[in-house]
Amino acid sequence: MNELIERIAEDLQKVRETKPLVHHITNYVVMNETANLTLSLGALPVMAHAHEEVEEMVAMAGALVLNIGTLDPYWIESMLKAGKKANELGTPVVLDPVGAGATRYRTESAKEILDAVKVSVIRGNAAEIATLAGAEAQIKGVESMEPPEGMLENGHRLSSYYGCVVAITGKDDHVIDGSETIIVSNGTPALGGVTGTGCMATTALAVFSAVEKDHLVAAAGALACFGIAGENAAAKTGGHPGSFHATLYDEVARLDATQVKEKVKLVSMTGV
Repeated sequence: MNELIERIAEDLQKVRETKPLVHHITNYVVMNETANLTLSLGALPVMAHAHEEVEEMVAMAGALVLNIGTLDPYWIESMLKAGKKANELGTPVVLDPVGAGATRYRTESAKEILDAVKVSVIRGNAAEIATLAGAEAQIKGVESMEPPEGMLENGHRLSSYYGCVVAITGKDDHVIDGSETIIVSNGTPALGGVTGTGCMATTALAVFSAVEKDHLVAAAGALACFGIAGENAAAKTGGHPGSFHATLYDEVARLDATQVKEKVKLVSMTGV
């Protein structure tokens, strides 16, 4: 575990040194939040969804985010074009299936992307992951009402089927690759009081995936770092949403290898 923590700290430093470009095709609600989160981590964001430029843009990027939060047919086509180009180039693709299970269109769109594009990491809440794994799920809008029972089984099933890392975020985050799971216990309830923090976590995954070839390590590292920053921001603001939101960016930017090594909370396990 010490080796993993050292690697996460090194990946954070690598992001700051190399400043990878992260291409987002994401939703209107979180464009500003995810762009600022990317910058706070030390990477560079670009939000581009026009059919005419997505393939050219992704060719310059270190990672691609596909987020279906405010989807429509035009955007889905953009995601498919960019995702297929990313696959050709060996660029990691991170999918956020926002609200999968809430409507048939969202569920079908997420599955269409997964069937057409080789995704490196899927990041979702328990209900979104359960839906994509073919299980029953409870979701209201884009918020998970899903109890934790069966969560790991759903994650392992989805990871095995698509051959990708699955990150299930919640009170504890579970990062799954085949039979291996890393549990990340960093974070704060205050993250649930601000719109877009799930999408911001997805962006963090993409940033780390741009510099870390092992997507299990990238996902665990990104969630741990984002969680630590959230803890620090909550401690300084009492978790009040307005001040917490602004301070979260500050704490992401202040995060360094020493804090990572001191505060990260990870457990590794094998099997379901």
